[in-house]
Amino acid sequence: MKPIEFKGQTDIYAKNQPQYGNLPVRKYSDGQCISCWKLSFFERVKVLFQGKIWLNLHSFNKPLTPSYLTVKKKEVII
Repeated sequence: MKPIEFKGQTDIYAKNQPQYGNLPVRKYSDGQCISCWKLSFFERVKVLFQGKIWLNLHSFNKPLTPSYLTVKKKEVII
C-alpha cells in the first residue's frame, strides 16, 4: 500500500525525506490532512478475503490525533 497523488491535494509531507517517503495530502485550515492510498493487487485480494487493514501511527509520544479510514472520497474531501 502506498500513498498516491490525487486531484485536490494541496501539499506533500516528508518531501525529500527518503526515510518516510512522500505523503501527498489535502490540508484544511482546521488541521485536517487527507491522503489517498493505493493497494497492490495482492493487498486487494488479501483485504477481500481477510477484511482487515492495519494502521501504524507515529505519535512521537504525543497524544494521538483522531484517525478515519474510508473507501469513499466524498466522506473526506469537502
